[in-house]
Amino acid sequence: MNATVRIADHPGAGFSVAPNQTILEAALAAGLLLPYGCRDGACGACRARLVEGQIEYRGPVAASALTEEERAQGWFLPCRAHARTDLVIAVRELRRADDFPVHKFPARVEHLERAADDVMILTLKRPASLDFRFRAGQYVDVLLPDGARRSFSLANAPEENDFLELHVRLVPGGRFTTHVFTAMKPKEVLRLEGPLGSFFLREESEAPILFLAGGTGFAPIQSMLRHMHHAGIARPAVLYWGARTRSGLYRHEWLERFAAEHPWLRYVPVLSEPLVEDRWEGRTELVHRAVLQDFPTLAGHEVYACGAPAMIEAARRDFLIQGLDVDAFHSDAFTFANPS
Repeated sequence: MNATVRIADHPGAGFSVAPNQTILEAALAAGLLLPYGCRDGACGACRARLVEGQIEYRGPVAASALTEEERAQGWFLPCRAHARTDLVIAVRELRRADDFPVHKFPARVEHLERAADDVMILTLKRPASLDFRFRAGQYVDVLLPDGARRSFSLANAPEENDFLELHVRLVPGGRFTTHVFTAMKPKEVLRLEGPLGSFFLREESEAPILFLAGGTGFAPIQSMLRHMHHAGIARPAVLYWGARTRSGLYRHEWLERFAAEHPWLRYVPVLSEPLVEDRWEGRTELVHRAVLQDFPTLAGHEVYACGAPAMIEAARRDFLIQGLDVDAFHSDAFTFANPS
């Protein structure tokens, strides 16, 4: 029997969830955009609070995505949770999803750029007849022939959507990324689904922005920056981009030029383990710690963070201690499929 889910503080916002659906799947099917990211219980972006009712999990939930303390306080992950009874839930944010419809479509590989030893930038041509719109920061899934999915953020601005740009990091043993680096050629056709995710620039806010990127977590941040350029958004912003070595900052020169041309942006590159041959004279530490050193208080700021789950969890924990409002932390944690 289907269960009914009501959303606290949003009169009239409710939906029905079938026994085989997660709460997130049912909400999206009803045209309601709850916060979410990876959809597999690993990133914690979809955290919601259970006000009334009972749920059960049918799939793993990473300890870093939802701690035992958070569970005890009533928090749960809608991307993994199924309803056992009618529910009342509280979410950090609720939007309508139908103004940016999700499509499945083919896209042709136009160009491959080896930006670093382990980073390939793909330029894809979408069908000209497709009305594809997205918010700066969202992602698409690459649909593999066997039904598996691989998620990649869109790095181009919404205003530049004739061609789609993906930043692909080589995952050792990874089936799709190995193909990208060893066998993919121009004119190959990929099948995509998107736009997906609730990691996007909140344009209604006027708060100063802190961008935090780790490795190819820079891709959605690039989309946001380029969108701000096109839309004339000049909110004060600081971008901290972290990598292990200098080659990981694969768009460093472009960012330096972009920051020089846009007075509202300051760019701070950070390396955690620079090589001798890098001749690095910049910041050397974990990237989120550089933010903590530079901002004694984060009250009144808005954070957009994208990178590995460990970076996101550490940043969320420490930024909240430093005064950031919990609703001002927007994140997308990169997770990887197990190598086949």
